Amino acid sequence: QVPLVESGGGLVQPGGSLRLSCAASGFTLDSYAIGWFRQAPGKEREGVSCIHSRDASPYYADSVKGRFTISRDIARNTVYLQMNSLNPDDPAVYYCAAVKSTYCSPIPLYDYWGQGTQVPVSS
Repeated sequence: QVPLVESGGGLVQPGGSLRLSCAASGFTLDSYAIGWFRQAPGKEREGVSCIHSRDASPYYADSVKGRFTISRDIARNTVYLQMNSLNPDDPAVYYCAAVKSTYCSPIPLYDYWGQGTQVPVSS
C-alpha cells in the first residue's frame, strides 16, 4: 500500500485553475502534517503549502499566497491543493509529503512522499 498518491495534474493555460489531490493510506491526517512541494527542471524542490495536523492551519509560500488554497477531508483521508491564476512560474512536478508532527517541517524530516504529479502550463 502506497502511503501517498497524488492526482489531478495536467496541462492548464496561464490564468487557469487546477486541483491536486493527495490521498493518504496507512495513517490518519490528524497525526501527520501534510505538505505540498514542487520541483521544476534544474531547480531545487521547494515548499508550496502545508497543513498542520491538529488544527488544519495552513501555510503558504509567498509565491502562491492568494492563489493556492490547501484543505483536507478527514473522512476521505485526502488533502487538496486548489491552484488558481496559474502563471509561468508554477509549472513543476508537484509532490505531497507527510511528517508525523503537528507542524509543517523542513523537507528532510518528511516521512512519506508521493510519486509526484506533473503540472505543465501552456504558453
